[in-house]
Amino acid sequence: MTTRGMIETFPTRLCTLVRSAFRARMAYLFLLPGLALFTLFVVYPMLYSLRISFYDWNIIRPERSAFVGLDNYATILQDPIFRRAVLNTLAYTLVTVPAQIVLALIVALLLDQEIRGRTFFRVAYYLPVITSWVIVTLIFEYLFNSQAGLVNYLLRDVLHLVDEPIRWLADPILTMVPIHLLGIWKGVGWSAIILLAALQEIPADLLEAAAVDGAGPWQRLRHVTLPLLRPTLVFLLVVLVIGGLNVYISVLLITDGGRPLDLTHSVLTLMYKETFDRLNFSGGAAISYLLTAFVFVISLLQIRLLRRRVEY
Repeated sequence: MTTRGMIETFPTRLCTLVRSAFRARMAYLFLLPGLALFTLFVVYPMLYSLRISFYDWNIIRPERSAFVGLDNYATILQDPIFRRAVLNTLAYTLVTVPAQIVLALIVALLLDQEIRGRTFFRVAYYLPVITSWVIVTLIFEYLFNSQAGLVNYLLRDVLHLVDEPIRWLADPILTMVPIHLLGIWKGVGWSAIILLAALQEIPADLLEAAAVDGAGPWQRLRHVTLPLLRPTLVFLLVVLVIGGLNVYISVLLITDGGRPLDLTHSVLTLMYKETFDRLNFSGGAAISYLLTAFVFVISLLQIRLLRRRVEY
């Protein structure tokens, strides 16, 4: 298209855009309050936090804060405590996400059958999801208590597998056991409900045709059910990974903020400690944006690598 043609079409396009906006004016008016609140309480704090991450922030006199560029990010990346927190968070994600998906798929397949009490079991498996994180975390902390915990009682006094109580909450490695188990237990029900809804959308004709052709239960699951569940599995994988990388409440309560020696932090608990315990707002903001960038990249890769055409 020539320059003259572009100039001639620009007013036309502008008029079309204005007319479209005028026709949708009522929709924009209804959206305006929500957009205003979203901008005020989400967008503005995010941008302000981004600004803080580039300064040596003075919380008493913000106007005296010195611009340091990427120094806060470099300092955080070189911090061994931050690296340990990243490893803890990645370990939590790598353990809990596959376990939740596999267990949820098994539960969804069972709940999709015509069994007695199916409604009761659906409710029972979903109860952990709606239970307060604080309550269930305190329960797990009691279960794994080294002195009066139920787990040590079973291992030592009932099963006689150990001679002395295991100090679950005093060891930086063993502390991860109740944290991981809690994450798996609490997330299975939600994932199972999502997969159950997807299973019920699979046409029964496809499964019946596969059975007529001689496919057994495993072949039907592998070649029909799982391919049709791929979009749902991708959705679950992305959401669960984001949730795993943002683990916070269970780690904060069970480890009491990183004990012992700041070895059990997750990324978010370390961010909280930097910001509110050490009053290092710049470092806390830098950690938050490092986590945001990492979550964005991981989610993008998951969607691109796992989004394939359904074949069965």
